[in-house]
Amino acid sequence: MTTASSNNHNANSPVVSVIMPAYCVAQYIGQAVNSVFRQTFTDYEIIVVNDGSPDTDELERVLAPHRERIVYLKQKNAGVSAARNSAINIARGRYLALLDPDDWWEPGYLAVEVGKLDSDPTIDVFYPNAFLVGDPLTAGKTYMDLSPSEGEVTFESLITERCQVPIFVTMRAEIVKRAGMFDESLRISQDFDLWLRLVKLGGRIAYTRQVLVHRRRRPEGLSSDEIALCKDILLIFDKAGRIFDLNPAERKVLETEQTRRRALLELCQGKQAFLDGNVRMALHHLTRANASLRSPKIEAIIIALRAAPRLLVRVHETRERLRAMGSRMIDRSLPSLSK
Repeated sequence: MTTASSNNHNANSPVVSVIMPAYCVAQYIGQAVNSVFRQTFTDYEIIVVNDGSPDTDELERVLAPHRERIVYLKQKNAGVSAARNSAINIARGRYLALLDPDDWWEPGYLAVEVGKLDSDPTIDVFYPNAFLVGDPLTAGKTYMDLSPSEGEVTFESLITERCQVPIFVTMRAEIVKRAGMFDESLRISQDFDLWLRLVKLGGRIAYTRQVLVHRRRRPEGLSSDEIALCKDILLIFDKAGRIFDLNPAERKVLETEQTRRRALLELCQGKQAFLDGNVRMALHHLTRANASLRSPKIEAIIIALRAAPRLLVRVHETRERLRAMGSRMIDRSLPSLSK
C-alpha cells in the first residue's frame, strides 16, 4: 500500500479522487473498493484513510491485495470529517467522489457523475439516488423515497429538508476547498453543514433520480443516534445564523426550522426517557415538544403516561418484542445483501 504526498493537479493527475474514510468497516470495505474497480470510467485514484480504527489488522488484510491500486493513509482517530479532510488535502483529482466503505456503487456511477460535471460547468456537486440495504424495514426502498429531493437545491430547501443531499456525491475539489472542507468539530451531519456553506458561496448542487449507489443502513451508524443528530443540526443552524449574510426570507426559514428542531430534540429526549423508565422526565420533554408540534398523537401519549404509565410501558415493550421477532424472521428469509 502506498502513501501519497500532496500534489497539485497536473496532466498526469486522475480526473477523480475517490475518498473513503475507514473506521470499523473491515467487513464491508472490500465490496466498496471492488465496486470502484468495476467502474466503466477508470480515470481515478482511491484514497482510504484509516481513522485510528480498532480493526486495523483486519482492514489492512482486506486491503492488502489492492495495495498497488490505492493510496492508504493511517492517522490517530479524529473523526470522519478529519479523515475526509486528510484525503482531500492529498487528492490529485479535480473531482472528489465520496464513498463510505459500507456502501457500494453501480458500475456506471462515475461515468454518470463525471459526465454531468464535465458537460455542465455550473454544477459543483452532483448526486444520484440509491437503493437502501441492510435494514429489513427499508429494504427495497430508495434514498429518495425516504429523503426526497424536490426542485432546486438552495439554502432554504436544504434547511427545510425539501432537498436532502446525501453523502454519496461527486463534487469539484476547488469549491470544496474554498468552502473550508468538512467542519471537524461536528460529530454528525458534517456534510449538511458543508452543503449550506457551498450554496451560500454560490455553488450549485444538482441531482439525478437514477439509482447508482447501494446505501447500507446500520443500527450502529452515527446517524442512528437521534438525540445527537438533533443537537448537531441545531449547532449547524446556530452557526448558519452567525456566519451567513441571510436575506429576510432565509432568516425566517432558519428561525422556523430552529424552533421545529428544538421541539424534535425534546421529543427524542422524551422517547429516550420513556425507554429508560423515567416517566417524569418523559412527560417533561414530551410536554415541551408538543408546545410547538401540537400533535394529537403526542398529546394522547402524554395523557396515557399520566393516567397509566406502567400499562403504556408494557404495551411498548410488547410491541418492540414483536417488531424484533419480525425483523429476525425477515433477516432469515433474505439472501445476504453484503456479497
